[in-house]
Amino acid sequence: MHAPNPPRGGESLPRKLGKYTLVRKLATGGMAEVFLAIQRSVGGFEKLIVIKRILKSLDRDYAYVDMLLHEARIAATLSHSNIVQVFDVGSVDGQYFIAMEHAHGEDLRTMVRQMKARGLVEFPLEHALSIVLSVCAGLTYAHEKRDLEGRPLNIVHRDVSPQNIVVTFSGGVKVVDFGIAKSEAYATDDPDVGRLRGKIPYMSPEQARGEAVDWRSDIFSAGVILFELTTGRRLFKTGSEIETLKLICDGPYPSPSQICAGYPVALEAIVTRALARDRQDRWQSAREMQAALEELVRVDRIPVSPVALSSLMRSLFEDKLLRHAEALQEDKRLADTIHFDGTDFDVDVTRPESSGQAVSFGPMAASPPTSDPAGAGRGRAGLLVGMLGLAVVAGTALGTSAWMDRGGPAARGRASSVASPPPACDPMPSAASALLPTGLPAASALADGGAHTP
Repeated sequence: MHAPNPPRGGESLPRKLGKYTLVRKLATGGMAEVFLAIQRSVGGFEKLIVIKRILKSLDRDYAYVDMLLHEARIAATLSHSNIVQVFDVGSVDGQYFIAMEHAHGEDLRTMVRQMKARGLVEFPLEHALSIVLSVCAGLTYAHEKRDLEGRPLNIVHRDVSPQNIVVTFSGGVKVVDFGIAKSEAYATDDPDVGRLRGKIPYMSPEQARGEAVDWRSDIFSAGVILFELTTGRRLFKTGSEIETLKLICDGPYPSPSQICAGYPVALEAIVTRALARDRQDRWQSAREMQAALEELVRVDRIPVSPVALSSLMRSLFEDKLLRHAEALQEDKRLADTIHFDGTDFDVDVTRPESSGQAVSFGPMAASPPTSDPAGAGRGRAGLLVGMLGLAVVAGTALGTSAWMDRGGPAARGRASSVASPPPACDPMPSAASALLPTGLPAASALADGGAHTP
């Protein structure tokens, strides 16, 4: 029998969390910690997932708990191939958590850093367009989402940034972390009203000024990412956050062709419109921007391909994929040793903090329950006794990752290349040699505030 992972912060893994089994910690932030986990059920069902769990120190901070449930309510309404899906939200022993889709890949920051380490000095244009097209598709779906009665939800992500875009090893692209998303349909009292929330270098001017934002703010952020991927240069990066905010709001910034000679004219028009300071002058929907990029790809016959993107990812992270496969098998063996005690059903209790059983509110719950109607607990308990013999759940897991270091000019490098032609632009000065700051694992983007990998 294999020994469990050594305790981390007083907690040994693997361990059960209601109907899930936590097998490996991915990241810890100032407000939450993120785990790889496995969900099991009858009939041999197994599913790898990610669990985002509030830190114990915040368990009784109901303002933050409401924010977590707000995130779940928004994200759980979204089901799209370019958005990470939320499956469940609940509480075990008073600790609130979100269960979400596991996206097996790396975020853009880590991807570009690895490309640089392998000698790829530029980000292939076809892959840059493939990624941003997928981001636009995900944003289009979120921005246009309506409730069951046909009313628009008016969802705005508010943190479209390199850390929140994961490229999977199968060639897919996922927008992650709706943790600070805004939806008029799920408005709550936000304890951080008046504070800037999101990654400053990717904020729109109206967001940087602290004004109300709409879906066009996300379009600006997508434009910043497209600019940086296709030029290899940071757009809004200065010596301080205050200076960066001033640059976003008031300062002049270069056009792509000023950075890279020979930059495609049609692509520059798309980027420039996305980056218009006045939101009335931007693309008025992510769908419009997506359509313009698709037209560019079609007219210029740019070989955009998820298969080619998958090949690039697998070649970049071949060693990591091998290590992951070995670690996953070990994690699964350890998870198999956990005794299933039959406490895996979702039940409501009067005080979640006092019970070791899972309390599931479902993805659309409005707030943590504080009481049960008279007799409801007894009725559920009787049902639970009759069904205990059917409960089988547990876990295993996997990993996610991080984003950019340095990109490259808008040359159309091939996905299969391990080396790439010299850039069309002059090299960046040594003081600005990193395209983006050192990154965090993609999973750590899900752990709010100051995340770090254990």
